[in-house]
Amino acid sequence: MKTPMIASSLAFLALLACSAPGRSTTADAAPDTDEIRWQIEPDTGKGDAPRLRLSHRTSSNDMALGDALARSRPELAAARAALGGAAGAVTFRVAHEAGTLDCDGTLARAYDGKGRCRFAPDAGFERGLAERGLTPAKGSDLLAMLMVDATLALADGLAREGVKPEDTADLIGAAALGVTPDYVHDLRTAPMKLTRIADAIACRALGVDGPYVRELADAGYTDLSSDDVVGMKALGVTGAYAKAMNKMAGAAR
Repeated sequence: MKTPMIASSLAFLALLACSAPGRSTTADAAPDTDEIRWQIEPDTGKGDAPRLRLSHRTSSNDMALGDALARSRPELAAARAALGGAAGAVTFRVAHEAGTLDCDGTLARAYDGKGRCRFAPDAGFERGLAERGLTPAKGSDLLAMLMVDATLALADGLAREGVKPEDTADLIGAAALGVTPDYVHDLRTAPMKLTRIADAIACRALGVDGPYVRELADAGYTDLSSDDVVGMKALGVTGAYAKAMNKMAGAAR
């Protein structure tokens, strides 16, 4: 039952990985930094935060520069401040563990403008990934990691919880969807059988959390696999519904 959801998740990851070419991890490949473009769109007046879009060819990724993002990702503070300035030329930098994004362009007004960026991957980060068996397939994977805040600490934490990322797509997907070590730990102690990062990502994408798994356990389902739980969540099965069905089944005997 996970097939449609996983297909959409993989499409999302492919979009992130193509969001900019960055620097190839092969020694003889030349960077293609002129293709990375940014655009900032102002608050719509409906409570939406200004949105920063990074694009490459036909792919793009948006980041809402609101208060929540500013608290969780302080490396974006300088970009948020610069893009909130007066009309005219603007430059900003995003320095992340994965590398540095340097951008320049023009603002028509605060949070309304566009320009270009150059991405420089961090060699130490690349080595750290390689040491963990996560060598990027292409330079754009590193930019995707910057965009979704994929870090070595996240990779290590997931591995400690028994769901080691198998490749960079796994790490990008986990970061993009908020699959943290704490989240995985909560699922595994709910209890639920969980041994692969792909299954943790599937759970997160469908909104499965510890309380939901405990609801099912309270209804008598205490030996569920991640496939079982994802399937039940996809069909809208709640703990209360499971209890009611059990009661009806008992009455029919």
